[in-house]
Amino acid sequence: MESTGSQPTLSQQEAFARIRLLRSPNIGPVSYRQLLARFGSAGAALDALPDLASRGGRAYRPASAESIEREVLALRKAGGRYLFHDQPDYPALLGELDSAPPILTCRGNLALASAPCVALVGARNASAAAVKLARDFAAALDEAGFTVVSGLARGIDGAAHEGAFPQTIGVIASGIDIAYPPQHAALQERIAQEALLIAEQPPGTEPRGRHFPSRNRIIAGLASGTLVVEAAPQSGSLITARLAGEAGREVMAIPGSPLDARASGCNQLIREGAVLVQSPDEVAELLQSFTGAPRSRFRVADGPSDFDYAELARLDWGEARADLSHDIASLLTTAPIGIDELIRQSGASAAEVHMALLELELAGDLVREADGDVRRAG
Repeated sequence: MESTGSQPTLSQQEAFARIRLLRSPNIGPVSYRQLLARFGSAGAALDALPDLASRGGRAYRPASAESIEREVLALRKAGGRYLFHDQPDYPALLGELDSAPPILTCRGNLALASAPCVALVGARNASAAAVKLARDFAAALDEAGFTVVSGLARGIDGAAHEGAFPQTIGVIASGIDIAYPPQHAALQERIAQEALLIAEQPPGTEPRGRHFPSRNRIIAGLASGTLVVEAAPQSGSLITARLAGEAGREVMAIPGSPLDARASGCNQLIREGAVLVQSPDEVAELLQSFTGAPRSRFRVADGPSDFDYAELARLDWGEARADLSHDIASLLTTAPIGIDELIRQSGASAAEVHMALLELELAGDLVREADGDVRRAG
């Protein structure tokens, strides 16, 4: 297995165990971090998984060591590397998200993620005028010293990468060795070789619908602001803007004609509080003066959770708490609810509620939303 980078305290054995932990069933970014906090290492967490899941009433088998060995070889063959959440070169802004990916795979120049970043997104079936506008904005923002982040989709995303190249980051919904869309295979490879390509999914993973919102949170999380150039209502670009707003980042949009359906998403964002911008200079000015308090009023962020996962390590969680897991499960429906509300209604401590939710998630009975809310699975 390749070196894990500049983090000297992460042994090869622990790095391998971390990958195996994250690839195990029903483990997401939040539960991964909670397990590390509770048990101190990925190896210890892996040993505890079957017992934890059994408390939720299910048998459990972690990801096999053989499957992780195949993944490591596939990543090496693709020319990629792993980046763990506590390594010094992990992007700082992305790491502020409660749902930040614990492990990324990447190819290219990681220094690009440490520069000031702006996300530039929009419609796949964009108008010719909007594509040119995105390319011009990206080139100007590159000149102003920004790295331009986008999702390598057709239309606005591709134009953003081309305009800023090589000062650009492509975030993909597939494994790092899968080109998607196929029309952008050459562009994706150029970005991997001369800029920076990032993926959260394991090598060999074909993109699925559920992967794109996860990709969008990375795009929004890398940048201090997200600019939407052209987008229809209910589009993925608006999801990225919403996630940026919830992360406490700047949300900007370029207005368009009310007669063009492809502009209605941007106009909607502006009505809801996104900053109207009409030139790259306005974007640069907003982000260069960004102090963590966005001027946009679009979906004011609740801020990161103030729960300290270290409390899980101090929790005395015995068999007597099985009733609490049942009680928490009875409070859940398929409608998302905030964890603070569950703590309020259950009367239990924050650590106890988080531990109960972890058991339910491992048993496959809980789904965590991108904004941190939880709901019953199915």
